[in-house]
Amino acid sequence: MTVQKLASIIEGILFVAGVGVSIADIAEKLEVKESDVSDALDYLDKKYNEESGLQIIRYKDKAQFCTNPDNADAISTVLNPIKERALTRTALETVAIIAYKQPITRLEIENIRGVSSDYAIQLLLTHNLIEVVGRKDVVGKPLLFGTTDEFLKRFELKSLDDLPKYEELMEQIAVLSQGMQTDALYNEFDIPDTDEESVPAEANA
Repeated sequence: MTVQKLASIIEGILFVAGVGVSIADIAEKLEVKESDVSDALDYLDKKYNEESGLQIIRYKDKAQFCTNPDNADAISTVLNPIKERALTRTALETVAIIAYKQPITRLEIENIRGVSSDYAIQLLLTHNLIEVVGRKDVVGKPLLFGTTDEFLKRFELKSLDDLPKYEELMEQIAVLSQGMQTDALYNEFDIPDTDEESVPAEANA
């Protein structure tokens, strides 16, 4: 396999993962040498140079995509207001998925929602509505999330058996996000706006 081809594959892996991926795991699963993976990452370093909006970082024998730190202020200016407007629906959708599908990984949540859920997960962790309940026995050992007793209390549930049907709850969330009154389970549920930089980084593990 050429360096360019391996770099293309690793580029896709890192993009989809959204978190650090072990160089050893990449080498093992692709049946290549770790030195080959390092060469491919060197190739990507040149592609995503200091002028690029995306860059490759390496830490603790892992590799991950990150944004160019020089663009941090501009990115925050555009994205933070958008995230604040979408906060309530995003958080509710995410906690609903976790409640019904738990234990579940971040990637599995994103496959259901179709969008990144990092911020929502971090926010829900901050407010103790979800917690890490283990790691999935697959490559990378991703974190598994489940709901907490605080979730039951905030949603006035005796147990998860009291949850309405999944489809009904998602319909209620859609109504809530449009600013309409509803007798939904979470009628007075609210998550205050939170500075994204203050939420814990452990959700990205």
